[in-house]
Amino acid sequence: MVKNPDVSADFVAAIDLGSNSFHMIVARLANGQVQVLDRLREMVQLAAGLDSRNRLSAESQQRALDCLARFGQRLRQIPAEQLRIVGTNTLRQARNSAEFVARAEQVLGHKVEIVRGQEEARLIYLGVAHSVGDVTGQRLVIDIGGGSTELIIGEKFDPLHLASLRMGCVSMSRACFGDGRVTASRLREAELLVQLNLEPVRAEYLARGWEVATGASGSIKAIQDVLISEGWSREGITLEGLRRLRAALLEVRDTAAIASRWQLDPARARVFIGGFVVLHGLCEALAIDHLQVSEGALREGLIYDLLGRIRHEDVRDRTIADVITRFSLDQAQAARVSATALALLRQVRVPWHLPGSDAAEVLGRAARLHEVGLLLTHDRHHKHGAYVLEHSDLPGYSRDDQLLLAALVRRQRRAFPARAFAHLPKEWARLAPRLCVLLRLAVVLHRGRSSEPLPAIALRVDRRRIVLHFPQSWLDEHPLTRADLQIEARLLRKAGFALRLRCTENSEHPAPTAAPAASAASAAQVP
Repeated sequence: MVKNPDVSADFVAAIDLGSNSFHMIVARLANGQVQVLDRLREMVQLAAGLDSRNRLSAESQQRALDCLARFGQRLRQIPAEQLRIVGTNTLRQARNSAEFVARAEQVLGHKVEIVRGQEEARLIYLGVAHSVGDVTGQRLVIDIGGGSTELIIGEKFDPLHLASLRMGCVSMSRACFGDGRVTASRLREAELLVQLNLEPVRAEYLARGWEVATGASGSIKAIQDVLISEGWSREGITLEGLRRLRAALLEVRDTAAIASRWQLDPARARVFIGGFVVLHGLCEALAIDHLQVSEGALREGLIYDLLGRIRHEDVRDRTIADVITRFSLDQAQAARVSATALALLRQVRVPWHLPGSDAAEVLGRAARLHEVGLLLTHDRHHKHGAYVLEHSDLPGYSRDDQLLLAALVRRQRRAFPARAFAHLPKEWARLAPRLCVLLRLAVVLHRGRSSEPLPAIALRVDRRRIVLHFPQSWLDEHPLTRADLQIEARLLRKAGFALRLRCTENSEHPAPTAAPAASAASAAQVP
């Protein structure tokens, strides 16, 4: 996207594609403070569109796309690097989420990320921590979404312990109150379901403790409004107030009466009982007598996380450093491979169409983590490393980001089939093979783990033809490196790449898959 000169770099925007509601926020940084300029919210109830096979119905997709089309009008002036759009639990569950995401990206003209539950929890905590007053000690944050509930214990702006439970206001309402009727037996069934979901983490959370509990989400705000309107609470939510509300819900009997008694929007009334059961169950089980209510949540967290990236305070860099330390990686070797991979990238950025900072960031991080599987085994460390990166909780990374990192690490050595990256989103499936070639070459060039610097190596490409130029006689003096590169040429051939080795004075050491060399001039013709 071409950057609009009329839009300040201080303007940022975020969209939260929640299971119940879609939220958009537009803000700017003014005198070091975040100033909200616009908020939009629509109850799309995406989770209600999941069928028995966990597929989003055509109707629910269209309802969501219509909402995004309206949001999109407000985003036309926001550059891509100043915007984040994330999907949560329903898009994590939906088997056809890739289809919906592709349509959503077409409507919005921007990338949509699906974040894991732990990353969703981290962003929620960040939004809450910036929206409420500071406290001494630890804070518990509860966010009840449409399909999941996040529990986070943190201190100041740092989340320390996170959990994402698969229960929310939409999923609970559908599971136990599908026809809108509220009965004592259904209420008890739903309460038991909450306790079953909470059981694996309850003891651990109680042991950790907290000074203040804070709630965020539309369900929690709606419950607070009801308690205040009834006079059962002056501010926030009390356990006693929730107990009185439970008795009142058994009196009103159905969602239509809930909407009428407390002047709730019909869409909110349909999921009110599910949100109530989750919150009441959490407060009872965790002995929460009083819950503060925060205006900030996931979308505000996205804004602050985005501002961190813009200011070069990217949490993803801290995540990479943490992984390097946790897995005791050889940092000197990681730095060598990363530096060489990025040096090669700079030489082919234009002909291979790898502009901007994204390609360099992905390649550099994959290079720094390429040996993460060594802690388990040497022989298959690329496979183990890929598994670790795909399935670990990596703060700051979306699900697709982790898939990309894992795929690059998986294919850094040995087999390199032509369809190695077919499972990635379309944008990265096209670019990943080229990034992987650069990573593989850097790994081979540093296989000896020597601290001796490499000579000046020139890289020329023409589509899938690759030529590495070395100083005269350097390959003769490093026969193991030459042999490694010749083996690499055979492996690259399976992915459709042809690698050739050259020395500066035209004495050649052609690899087994040698192809006509590409000139610097012809490299500019790559489509």
